[in-house]
Amino acid sequence: MFYLISFVVLLVATVITTRNDSRLWISLTLIIIVVGINFYMLFSELKRYQARKAFIRRMSKFDDTRADTDSSGHRW
Repeated sequence: MFYLISFVVLLVATVITTRNDSRLWISLTLIIIVVGINFYMLFSELKRYQARKAFIRRMSKFDDTRADTDSSGHRW
């Protein structure tokens, strides 16, 4: 949904730019906002992925440290 809105905003910015009005600053501002929000969302997703990967790695180490051995020392 966000990318659809971003696409429409970029189309509006293109229309404003091609009119040759004195409103070029509006289209530039729209483009900067859309690109900035896209970068922010990308970096937040990467950060969340790395945190989840670190959590899974910690949990797998936790499972390895637990001893599943019987009285004779054999793992089951």
